[in-house]
Amino acid sequence: QVQLVESGGGLVQAGGSLRLSCAASTSTFSINTMGWYRQAPGKQRELVARITSGGSTNYGDSVKGRFTISRDNANTVYLQMNSLKPEDTAVYYCGVRRPGWVPEVWYWGQGTQVTVSS
Repeated sequence: QVQLVESGGGLVQAGGSLRLSCAASTSTFSINTMGWYRQAPGKQRELVARITSGGSTNYGDSVKGRFTISRDNANTVYLQMNSLKPEDTAVYYCGVRRPGWVPEVWYWGQGTQVTVSS
């Protein structure tokens, strides 16, 4: 129902930067909220950042001030990650929230690995 294509992960040294991109498409509904979540080995998936079609954003506490989410008009979302730390190492998943569903229903991409070396 929803196609998500992610790119931009990789290996970077601590203090470095990476930019993730995700292009979403669907004919089922109008996309409003998109976001990035991450999952490290042995941990639960957690919010990194999310953004609405109107530009409202919210961030996970651990990335505030370091990461920036943005979005273009074509349902592509970006995550600029600066001042990366080894604890940012995880698989990063791009997602699209299905509008109107409670509890929230998300569609996910395949994930992209981000590894930060110390």
